[in-house]
Amino acid sequence: MMEHEIATVVVIDEDASQRVMIAHALRAYYRVLHYADLEMTLGMLRHRPSLLIVDEGLRTHGRRELVRTLKSEPAFRGAPVVVCRAPKTRTHEVIHRHDIPADGALDKPVRRNALFSTVSHIINRTAEAKWEALPDQPRQTLRESLSLFSTFTDVLEGGEALDYNAVTATCAPLVAAVGQSQHRYILEGLRDYDNQVYVHSMRVATLLTMFGHGIGLTDEPLVTLSAAGLVHDIGKLSVPLDIRNKDSALTADEERMLRGHVQLTIDYLGRRSSVPRGVVMIAGQHHERIDGSGYPKGLSGRDLNDLARMAAIVDVFAALTETRPFRAAFTAEAALAAMADEMKAGFDQKLVRLFREIVLDPANVRATQGASG
Repeated sequence: MMEHEIATVVVIDEDASQRVMIAHALRAYYRVLHYADLEMTLGMLRHRPSLLIVDEGLRTHGRRELVRTLKSEPAFRGAPVVVCRAPKTRTHEVIHRHDIPADGALDKPVRRNALFSTVSHIINRTAEAKWEALPDQPRQTLRESLSLFSTFTDVLEGGEALDYNAVTATCAPLVAAVGQSQHRYILEGLRDYDNQVYVHSMRVATLLTMFGHGIGLTDEPLVTLSAAGLVHDIGKLSVPLDIRNKDSALTADEERMLRGHVQLTIDYLGRRSSVPRGVVMIAGQHHERIDGSGYPKGLSGRDLNDLARMAAIVDVFAALTETRPFRAAFTAEAALAAMADEMKAGFDQKLVRLFREIVLDPANVRATQGASG
């Protein structure tokens, strides 16, 4: 099963203070490596970066053709390049100074908001471009889910109700893709995308749909699982980004705020009476555990809805197999082993075993792992 990884950003700058500042600002959201010059970068780098951030004054082999040199290096394999430029340098000067244009530019001194916006935009633009090569159903799923998800923050803040018809319409190609064994393309398309809540929600939606399909669910119950996966964490969009992506232990207040996303989600879904009970149930119970150790209500045993039991398993599996600022991604086998061992008391183990059979089915393993290239 394909794990989701955070993007790797490489910063190359002779100015140690600026280099460290950029690395420090980005490290909660990306894997960041930083070097003083190109030679050091090439000597230390082991994997292709998702993005390069370089100072425009960096001398490359005694020449000023900075972007051309970076784009032509086999180690970078055409990774997007963002140039940090002096305040008086205009964009067209940065672009036309070299035969190959930079993908973006940042004015010095680099500001955090501009840094995050530029990096995220370029990484996502690159990821979305790859979607064009996918089969129809997976491509449609990714395009439509992203378009719908981009509206959630505004409607949350504006007090609007969820358009559940739009959610089910978005989930239709997802259900079709799973039925056609094309879910691997969706997971592959999400691998390099830079929006943790969106990526996690779509992975949960895809894996839940796989789970439901694997145990024989069809039609409305399958759509319910798919839709619930897509919207189960909407409330997290109201939690500050620095708390969602914190790379150290949360304070008690931060933990309380993060856990509050469950009630925020329930409140949001409750604005529209057409949202099925099963969707609301999954959103409200996916952090509950059968031994009563979960939240927000500490439900246990028979108090837990069967669909919510499935969602709890998928949510944790998805989270464990995603890279987070504070840890690397688990493999599918390691995540499932943890859920059947040290986390055993919290989950319905019959369902864990069923999910394991589906996820580790040789066809699924080959499809998802082999698709990444």
